Amino acid sequence: MRISIQDLHFEAIIGILDFERTTPQPIEVHCEIDYCYNPTQKEFLDYAKVASLIESTIQKEQFFLIEEALEALFSLLKNQFPQIEMIKITICKPTILPNCRVSVTDSRTYL
Repeated sequence: MRISIQDLHFEAIIGILDFERTTPQPIEVHCEIDYCYNPTQKEFLDYAKVASLIESTIQKEQFFLIEEALEALFSLLKNQFPQIEMIKITICKPTILPNCRVSVTDSRTYL
């Protein structure tokens, strides 16, 4: 099974520039998760909890780099949901530059 969370948006302090350390900025997250669904054991992935964990982690930790946020999210989500087989996350700063959207994407596969 695959869960897709698109356009999760919120504000957070993330970045290395002086103004990024003091002023929350818009953040968008896109996430795809493959997981093992077992209908007989009613094992499923709670997408509301996944979205909440992503948002609260980024807001609480105030990462300097998007890459650091991605690493933390991979670890957190896999620990919370051991049935995860693959995670792909994109974190976007839609307003950091006036003429484009900047994002970083990474993925992990667990076999």
